[in-house]
Amino acid sequence: MLASVAFATLLLQPQRPNIIYILADDLGYGEVGAYGQTTIQTPNIDQLAAEGMRFTDHYSGSPVCAPARSTFLEGKSTRTCTIRENKEFGDFSATGKEGQFPLGKGTKTLAWAIKDAGYVTGAIGKWGLGGPDSFGAPNKQGFDYFYGFNCQRQAHNYYPDHLWENDKIVKLDNPTFNAHQQLPKTADPNDPASYRPYQGKEFSNDLMRDKALNFIDTNKSKPFFLYLPFTIPHVALQVPDDALTPYLGKLKEQPYLGNRGYLPNQYPLSTYAAMISRLDSYVGQIISKLKSENLDENTLIVFTSDNGPTWISGITPDLFNSSGNLRGRKAELWEGGIRVPFIARWPGKIKPNSISHHPSVMYDMFPTFTQLAGAKNPSDLEGISIAPTLLGKGKQFTHESIYWEFFPHDHGQAVRMGNYKALRFLNPKNKDAGHTFIYNLKTDPTESKDISGKHPDLVKRAEAIMATREDSPYEPWNKPYASITKKY
Repeated sequence: MLASVAFATLLLQPQRPNIIYILADDLGYGEVGAYGQTTIQTPNIDQLAAEGMRFTDHYSGSPVCAPARSTFLEGKSTRTCTIRENKEFGDFSATGKEGQFPLGKGTKTLAWAIKDAGYVTGAIGKWGLGGPDSFGAPNKQGFDYFYGFNCQRQAHNYYPDHLWENDKIVKLDNPTFNAHQQLPKTADPNDPASYRPYQGKEFSNDLMRDKALNFIDTNKSKPFFLYLPFTIPHVALQVPDDALTPYLGKLKEQPYLGNRGYLPNQYPLSTYAAMISRLDSYVGQIISKLKSENLDENTLIVFTSDNGPTWISGITPDLFNSSGNLRGRKAELWEGGIRVPFIARWPGKIKPNSISHHPSVMYDMFPTFTQLAGAKNPSDLEGISIAPTLLGKGKQFTHESIYWEFFPHDHGQAVRMGNYKALRFLNPKNKDAGHTFIYNLKTDPTESKDISGKHPDLVKRAEAIMATREDSPYEPWNKPYASITKKY
């Protein structure tokens, strides 16, 4: 359900807006200053919020990487989208086969829709929606230009020996090494030399920043859509040494030996904070580039994250209040796993320093961006344009329900209905298997009080919504839900 044609016409400017969508990787709800962070420095992202609109109730489409990106590009929830989990086609070595379960041939992606409307389309960062030899590769899914990690496993290393530019491998001046290893027992954890084997000369995200700035420069005379899924702050813990200066000696930390996944690091807390500040610097450099090219006032920038914060490697959500007092983290359907920062800035169009409590979700970007770009939508979108909220014009339609499913979280399903959220686990090993929890997010954002006993009507409504899920192309993702779809 979208706003009227008359409203869509009103929105269109003589020169249609450029659109830049910056997607952080595993950035928690509370990990930037605009959302309450006090230790990690994010001045450019905070300024973005001061000059734009900050959403309090925005969600990712999934609590992990690949399905979140699938919901974004397809404009659908995990009830109907192609990819529901991280399905790998290789191993976690540095030289293994690359790629994840792919988007199918003929998928009607956001990139195709905007490209058909005359936009130049670029994706720079982490892909994860199909290997280089599949129909899921970015150049086969509507993007004119791609640079970065095709495979999300390869993206675990910030100093890879190669990246991809379109369908070609680009060799980097970095050694080849596995992003999952422990510090040898013979190594001194307090000696900086012990960690040099996990570094290189070319930091991947800096290269992506450079390509993004070049993309803007190359396409400044035409409308463009730039999708920027940087890999920060997804572990491993790696950042150029110069980024550590603001944090070294200021945090209580001990060397991380790699015993809980990914790579060892001498200063894990400082490195993690520095990674996020590095991402923040990219935001500032992109805005500076737009201003220098006189593109700033005709460019919508969105900054958000693909899911909640990590819980492995040398970092846990409690260290920086990464989940922002919400329950849960990445790979969970609790709020901490799916509620994410969302900031939108468009000078002269979006009211500065404004806040929206409108419940929105990642797959709302499809109809939002196409509406602003004057593009056509497929008929099967689940997203709802939030352009009326952003621009303060027209009627803002709302979701009757927002749906998630995620098999690894105890075969979980979740539904937000207004201020209420339902959550259910179908894994028989879960002590609460089959019980549908109900939480009032307005009064209980930490999901600590189950009120299902007082609201059987909400339980029934949520379970009926959960039963409407449609099968995905990969049969193992459907098995846990077979019984409930037959029930209704």
